[in-house]
Amino acid sequence: MKRGPDEDTMRSEYDFSSGVRGKHYEAYRRGTNVILLEPDVAAVFKDSAAVNAALRALAQVARAHTPTATDQ
Repeated sequence: MKRGPDEDTMRSEYDFSSGVRGKHYEAYRRGTNVILLEPDVAAVFKDSAAVNAALRALAQVARAHTPTATDQ
């Protein structure tokens, strides 16, 4: 059954009455990277700050052990 453009298709269990329009607009306008972690990895980190700290530490180690063009 095809619905018309003005027909309400919102389910009754959805409640957006306290929603805020454009709440995340600026963040998405600047760009975002969404990364999905496997459950076992996600269990190790309590939040995104912990993930970022771990990745920064790994990046620092990787940079320290990566030969530069002048090293070759």
